[in-house]
Amino acid sequence: MPLAITQVDAFTDRPFAGNPAAVCLLPAPAEPAWMQAVAGEMNLSETAFLVARAGGGYDLRWFTPAAEVPLCGHATLASAHVLWEQGRLRPDQPAIFHTRSGELRAQRLAPPNAAANCVGWIELDFPAYAIEMCEPPAGLLEALAGMNAKPLAVNFTGRRLGSPPQAPSDYLVELESEAAVRELAPEHGRLKQLPLRAVIVTGRGSTPGCDFVSRFFAPGVGVVEDPVTGSAHCALVPYWAAKLGKSELTAYQASPRGGWLRLRTAGERVKIAGQAVTVWRGELID
Repeated sequence: MPLAITQVDAFTDRPFAGNPAAVCLLPAPAEPAWMQAVAGEMNLSETAFLVARAGGGYDLRWFTPAAEVPLCGHATLASAHVLWEQGRLRPDQPAIFHTRSGELRAQRLAPPNAAANCVGWIELDFPAYAIEMCEPPAGLLEALAGMNAKPLAVNFTGRRLGSPPQAPSDYLVELESEAAVRELAPEHGRLKQLPLRAVIVTGRGSTPGCDFVSRFFAPGVGVVEDPVTGSAHCALVPYWAAKLGKSELTAYQASPRGGWLRLRTAGERVKIAGQAVTVWRGELID
């Protein structure tokens, strides 16, 4: 039977910006190899697969073209958007997702804006990640050598607050300015050879109304540069909240497509808000 599939641009209120994700609603759990093949066919940074639970909520899994990932912000935002847009949830009903990262929730913050295919601001409830200063792995700074700026700090992240220590796989590098982040030109071939999953590059914002900017490179899961990365803000929110002494922040991910996020701290959780728009709908014929 054909399966409905929707492509959504997340963390934007207009098409062809933000981060695109495919959302596929399944009648029953599917084989991981099949989901991986679909994600490769879609060739987006993430494809989300949802299965409704009998007792309420949805099982949710995320796949890049190369691998399954434990957490994805923009595809979760896209999934919640689809559930509300298609009337599978009432406007006042939270979206509840059961995932490899535990239970995640989304809620609508305001009525829809003028765009017919946008349900308005959606806030995600995600885990906060610990930030731990470290020495950069050999070759990382050389792969970022085109940045024309020296890093102010190198940290590793990816461990949830309150969980046991683990080997680092994601790195957070702070640069001296917003301009340095925007002008960064990494050597992607060298990044791909390093023993890391991803690297977040960030800097204090100089654009009015922007507390910080970031970019996200994930060679370990086949993503050269992610347009807007909700999960990266699980680390960026506690990092910048501590540095700036603020519990509410506004951020911009400065990829070529770009996207805005409204953020706030909540103990061992972070709240990540954005908008999303549907770009196309179709059927997957298996």
